[in-house]
Amino acid sequence: MAEDNTYNSNLSLDEIVFENRNKAYGAYDLRTNYRSVLTKAFIFGTILFCVAAFTPFVIMKIKQMTAKETQEVNANLIEIIPEETIIEEPVEEEPPPPPPPKEEPPQQEVIQNVVPEPVKAPKVETPPPPITEQLKTTTGLVTQEGVKTPSYTPPPPPPGPSKSTTVEVKPQVSETQVYTEVEQLAEFPGGINSFRSKVQNSFDTSVMDGDEGTVKTEITFVVERDGSITDVKATGPNKDFNAEAMRTVKSVKNKWAPAKINGQAVRYRYRLPLTMQFE
Repeated sequence: MAEDNTYNSNLSLDEIVFENRNKAYGAYDLRTNYRSVLTKAFIFGTILFCVAAFTPFVIMKIKQMTAKETQEVNANLIEIIPEETIIEEPVEEEPPPPPPPKEEPPQQEVIQNVVPEPVKAPKVETPPPPITEQLKTTTGLVTQEGVKTPSYTPPPPPPGPSKSTTVEVKPQVSETQVYTEVEQLAEFPGGINSFRSKVQNSFDTSVMDGDEGTVKTEITFVVERDGSITDVKATGPNKDFNAEAMRTVKSVKNKWAPAKINGQAVRYRYRLPLTMQFE
């Protein structure tokens, strides 16, 4: 029994700790190889640090060894001749020209407007007729004949119809001109609201991103004399919305009732504002 309890003095601490235990467990292997792994890591780290520290010096030394030799140029080959000093002769300054004579402004003759004082016109007094002339006048209730004047007779009317006739001249209607003002507007079967609903139902919303908010445009097209639609255009800030609006309007196959002037069908340009909400 004494021999069993005695320990070999050459045993390490790990062997004493893991005696009579499962040494195949990883902890024993880690404790056994710890010092060797630590030593290798220290040596490798020291080598890596030395390489990183001395690499710039090595590169600089290599550049110095491979650099081309600088050629020195002797700058004393050319003899510099001092420049001769040039003495400029003094130039006599010409006296300044005399100042031009002052031009006196032409004197304007001032004419004073003398307004004559108003003088009252003398009154011309008509002397009364003499008494002899006054006695010749007759006054009283007796009627006196005055001066007869000829009566005015208007000229006879010119020959012709008694009643005036007015001839109404109607403007000529063009078959090729596109009108914007007509007597009878172009109409869609069922009204303009029916046309709007067809446009909205045929509109492909997948061409839009969906977060544009409120998008507006104005569609213009020409309603031909036969009721068909041509020259469809859309003016708005969003190009995709304009293109889809034009395609949708062209897809409506129902014919319009054409606009009329003097009862004749004409080409008429129709404007249709279109607004949609995308959220």
